[in-house]
Amino acid sequence: MKITLEKRPFPLKSPFVITGYTFNTTDAVWVTLEKDGHKGRGEGVGVYYSGETADTILAQLEAVVKDVEAGASREDVQDLLPIGGARNALDCAYWDLEAKMSGKSVWQRLGIEPKVLQTVCTVGIGSPEEMAEKAKSFARYPNLKIKLSGDDPIGRLEAIRAARPDARLVIDVNQGWTFDELKEYTPAAAKLGIAMIEQPLKRGGDEELEGFTSPVPLGADESCLDASEYEQAARRYDVINIKLDKCGGLTAGLKLAHMAMRDRKALMVGNMTGTSLSMAPAYVIGQYCKFVDIDGPLLLAGDVEGGLDYADGGLVEIPAPALWG
Repeated sequence: MKITLEKRPFPLKSPFVITGYTFNTTDAVWVTLEKDGHKGRGEGVGVYYSGETADTILAQLEAVVKDVEAGASREDVQDLLPIGGARNALDCAYWDLEAKMSGKSVWQRLGIEPKVLQTVCTVGIGSPEEMAEKAKSFARYPNLKIKLSGDDPIGRLEAIRAARPDARLVIDVNQGWTFDELKEYTPAAAKLGIAMIEQPLKRGGDEELEGFTSPVPLGADESCLDASEYEQAARRYDVINIKLDKCGGLTAGLKLAHMAMRDRKALMVGNMTGTSLSMAPAYVIGQYCKFVDIDGPLLLAGDVEGGLDYADGGLVEIPAPALWG
């Protein structure tokens, strides 16, 4: 086995603003595995709120190069690396390599007949007028994800709803509200037809949600990194957002998905604004999801060669085998 590591910056089309952060570039790390004339690829972007960067991801991967080249399996990788972007990139590269070496696609190996997914398109934080105009410019997307903070969120939602009365809206607060604010805002959000509120409270500060009944379904993102945090999140949230950069790859993502489906929790697949090489394995998780957020490449100035096809209606075609899987 040979492993190659590479840092790849991908500038965004424009600054992307969420609660507490502004992003201008996605710094991805690529893993390529080569064996018996076959190559498998994976991408890790990491989790900014856990302090991950392309450099920290690269350092973690460099530490396991000898293990990988000595024959470590995908199962071994689950113990060699912690959850996060490094394990995601390596795990997904193994899945891709295994598919190419076996001649069986990921779909065949998992027994899935893949369906075409319909993604949201994300509106970053701006003034109410700017956000309404952005939502209007996304007319070809019936599903929108709206980033919000504690700064006049309902005014922003009203402006967006006026501009896009047809759209299915989910909102993502990225830990930006208090519990009192959540109780204040949810009745208005319900009247505006919001389908789901993602991560309203701080990670580690959402115990008040146990026993609370929200008029709008609540989703766990930062509050559920992987399967080890599922049981607590399931007591507090209606929807579990699976991001492969959080949980550490498709192997871990599938485990979390099956736990949530067992308990009849709704699922969302999300992304950390990666390229189509990140979205392709996330597409597998998307097969189980009520909410699909794989629009990362739409925010980038340029995607990878042979990337996913994003069509009208937010439809995203099944990844080509040459891309991944």
